[in-house]
Amino acid sequence: MEQPILDNICEDQLFERLYKKHSKNLHDFLYYKFGEHLNPQDKVQEAFIKLWQNCGKVTPPKAKSFLFTTANNLMLNAVAHQKVVLRYQKIPQKHATNESPEFVLQEKEYHQKLQKAIANLTEAQRVAFLMNRIEGKRFKEIAALLDISTKAVEKRIYGALKKLRKEIDGL
Repeated sequence: MEQPILDNICEDQLFERLYKKHSKNLHDFLYYKFGEHLNPQDKVQEAFIKLWQNCGKVTPPKAKSFLFTTANNLMLNAVAHQKVVLRYQKIPQKHATNESPEFVLQEKEYHQKLQKAIANLTEAQRVAFLMNRIEGKRFKEIAALLDISTKAVEKRIYGALKKLRKEIDGL
């Protein structure tokens, strides 16, 4: 029995046969030409997606050519994008700020003082203070986590604030 001549590849079985027949060769072609770093398997999949999207326009004899051309163009686009990324990375980025060097130095010194002052708190005060000020937890939440009363949490945090103010010269 003679098979009818198809003018497109929109039939599932035909498309599946094309995939099984050409996917490995297409992957190998891209791998040998461009290497692994641009992920040739993804480009093979994208080429087959484009083939399916254009299945009504592509005849079975032209499918292989369409696939290889499309996949090659996808890889060339990826290479071009990579070049743009590398070129952009070479451009020195502006890291200027409106802050004076004196302000930056003072800020760094203040940060060091603060870290030292926090380290000098008792463990109970430090834990309660950091949970409240850094993690944003409320007194009730801290009390539940530490298994203490809300008043104990208040006392620890206020004690920590008092010590910090003394050590940092009037926070």
